Amino acid sequence: MAENKYLNYLQKEIHTTVAATTDNNGLPVTCAIDIMDHDENGLYFLTAKGKSFYARLKKDGYISLTGIKGSDTLSCTALSVRGKVCELGNERVEVLIRKNPYMNKIYPTAESKKALTAFLLYEGSGEWFDLSKKPIERASFTFGSGKSKDISYLITNACTGCRSCEAACPQGCIDFGSVPAVIKQGNCLSCGNCITICPQKAVIRKG
Repeated sequence: MAENKYLNYLQKEIHTTVAATTDNNGLPVTCAIDIMDHDENGLYFLTAKGKSFYARLKKDGYISLTGIKGSDTLSCTALSVRGKVCELGNERVEVLIRKNPYMNKIYPTAESKKALTAFLLYEGSGEWFDLSKKPIERASFTFGSGKSKDISYLITNACTGCRSCEAACPQGCIDFGSVPAVIKQGNCLSCGNCITICPQKAVIRKG
């Protein structure tokens, strides 16, 4: 399944991500977490029970994270995932440490490892960007029972084929081979230029 490809890439190729949760005032807080495993159930990671991050996960049961791989912007791939998490406790800790042995240097003794607990990101949606390609490559996916929250732009039958949006599209991803024209969703940046410039108001925003 396509989502497994993205989850695998996030774990093995990116690994370290920036995760966002919210504090008691509803304000965003970020931290770095490693994605340590994945399977058909979702993404696995560890944290310590004494951390504020742990308290925020328990309070909301929700997380959003982004990882990037590449030497610069135009050579990078990026993956963002958001969704629901649940605590697995000690059930998965030993397996995750075995697969990520560097954790033994951070928590070197059996006693120190007792601070750790495992979480599973089990339901959510994600978005893939590959900026190394021209036009860019973009894809959305879901896993578990997650529903897509992707924003996209669509051209309706009000389109007259005037091509006013052609120069405004930074990726040249509008196909004018038919009327109405068609936006190639897999290459669209979702910048919204087409919706603002169309004289016929033929473009709609979905999501």
